[in-house]
Amino acid sequence: MSDSLSALFKNNRAWARRILERDPEFFQSLAAQQSPRYLWIGCADSRVPANEIVGLMPGELFVHRNVANVVVHTDLNCLSVLQYAIDVLKVGHVIVCGHYGCGGVRAAYFRSSLGLIDNWLRHVQDVRDRHETLIGPVADDNSRIDRLCELNVVDQVRHVCHTTIVQDAWRRGQEVTVHGWIYDVADGLLRDLRCTASNSEELTRAYDRALEHTARLVAAEARDA
Repeated sequence: MSDSLSALFKNNRAWARRILERDPEFFQSLAAQQSPRYLWIGCADSRVPANEIVGLMPGELFVHRNVANVVVHTDLNCLSVLQYAIDVLKVGHVIVCGHYGCGGVRAAYFRSSLGLIDNWLRHVQDVRDRHETLIGPVADDNSRIDRLCELNVVDQVRHVCHTTIVQDAWRRGQEVTVHGWIYDVADGLLRDLRCTASNSEELTRAYDRALEHTARLVAAEARDA
């Protein structure tokens, strides 16, 4: 085994030891069941470790990650995670979390040709095309990409809410709230994108509110330019 891989096992043993020092029964309890209250749908970027960002231990956060935190209605992987989280684990909150500096969003913005992943990032390009009137007036590419990172989260929140899984949960009166957040790798802080919805009626208002917030940011940037 290479030295780099051996280091991972060493780190693992040290981590497990620290956990047991704090709670000797932690792993025994964890093995018995998982009972997370939250589902996190985030980006696969290695700089965005879901549990650590929100300070939760293993077993407290159910996680699905993919490039650019995209929710597609034909992605059985993501939909299976969503269905299991809501129908079986009974999570109360679904958090779609993007991040600034997302390589996938940047590639989609520039329409870069990277190979197979271009097909996946076509979904983010669609977000850009849908909101060109919001992104276009922004002065520089980096700021436009930031806005696209935010708008991508907002659209993915809507996609989550439109799934049959969430719609069925709402129809039967199950309490499920969907949130849109963004993480800044430059300061380690989360920001709420104001697109939270707990039922179908709230969804339209939440979506419009989030777009209005983005429009205000763009207008402010234009004034400062």
